[in-house]
Amino acid sequence: MKRKYVFLILAILGVCYTWYFNIQFYLTEENTSILNYIAQTKTTFPARSFSADLLVVVFTFFVWYIPDAIRLKIKYWWILIPFTFLIAIAFTFPLYLYMRQSKLDKLNT
Repeated sequence: MKRKYVFLILAILGVCYTWYFNIQFYLTEENTSILNYIAQTKTTFPARSFSADLLVVVFTFFVWYIPDAIRLKIKYWWILIPFTFLIAIAFTFPLYLYMRQSKLDKLNT
């Protein structure tokens, strides 16, 4: 299997796995506002640690991928910025790797 397809499978897994829990939140919570959602990420020290970890990963991803996407002239790279916050970094990071590998495959043929 080509590596780019592994990235695509990981992107699909990333959206399914994270959104399973988001859907559980919306099905079980009375207050489903985004403010309540964010507030619940700060309820325990492990949750805070995980949130801080993800924040650093997101910023690192942006610092690396934006110049990389511009350099490689990857189409529609900018859509990953809102998708990171609206869907999940677990989706957009492997999706970018798929887009990047696809571009590199085209350049190498």
